[in-house]
Amino acid sequence: MSTSTTARHRKPPQHSAARSSRAARQQKSATQPSQAVQPQQVPAQPVRAAETRQAPAQPARIIQPQQPAVQADEAPQAGKLPAIASALHNRTVRLVMTAVVALTLMFSFWPAAAHFLAQVPSGAWADEADVLGLQAAGALGLQAKLQPEVISMGVAVAPMYLNPLRDVPDLTLERIDQGVDFNGSGPVFALGDGVVLAASADYPGWEGGWITYRLSNGPAAGLVVYVAEDVTPTVQAGDQVTPSTVIGNMYDGGGGIETGWAQPSGLNAESQLTVAGGIGGAGPFPTAVGFNFDQLLQSLGVPAAPNAGEPASGILPAGYPANFG
Repeated sequence: MSTSTTARHRKPPQHSAARSSRAARQQKSATQPSQAVQPQQVPAQPVRAAETRQAPAQPARIIQPQQPAVQADEAPQAGKLPAIASALHNRTVRLVMTAVVALTLMFSFWPAAAHFLAQVPSGAWADEADVLGLQAAGALGLQAKLQPEVISMGVAVAPMYLNPLRDVPDLTLERIDQGVDFNGSGPVFALGDGVVLAASADYPGWEGGWITYRLSNGPAAGLVVYVAEDVTPTVQAGDQVTPSTVIGNMYDGGGGIETGWAQPSGLNAESQLTVAGGIGGAGPFPTAVGFNFDQLLQSLGVPAAPNAGEPASGILPAGYPANFG
């Protein structure tokens, strides 16, 4: 065998070398500590401002437990009675105070208001008087037909005087002479509050009845009024009268009635006194005293007498109101 051939046969096989190389690598890796694999770093990219804006934090909602609805008829009743009692108490106090103030003002300003009180009567005032707390009107002798007058203080006050012939349905106007003449039949009332001085069904010189009374308040306080001739008295001397008092009944006797200012004594007509001109039944008419009484009746709603525009004779004595408007 040749030398070349022997060398060729001694060449180690290729798979043996590979196996030795792999064994060597395994031995090396076993002797070296293992290295951790680091993650690949990615370069940071710039972030735009719009991308960094974050939504505002929303407050956490607190869910309250639902309360069952309370029905109207299940509402608590405990506080109702005290509240109602308190309201009634306050309203009562206000009404009482209103009545007290109204009555105080009425009595305080009664004399000063007299000039404003002569108006046509009306029955509607009674309801208004109840609202204002003027129930004391009955105690003052004022009837339900009195017309209230609102004065500057805003208090409704009943008038002092009323038309004395308001309920005579067939009233006929006659002339002014010593007083004022009328015809018809029906009740005759007092003009205002007063005291009867005389009452007779047959009075000498007057062809029939004679009634006189002295007024106690108003612009004509202290003056005496007479009603004469076809009238039958329903009062007597000393009686207290008011605008609701029927003092006599007028009848159709052909002569009618005459009413006017009487002398202070209550014995005759004022026009017959010397200070008034001394004018009796023979005239001349109209007298100044009779004309003044006709003005009073006109202020109470009675139409003017037919001769009211004629010149008056005689004198109106001092102490008589110049006008009643």
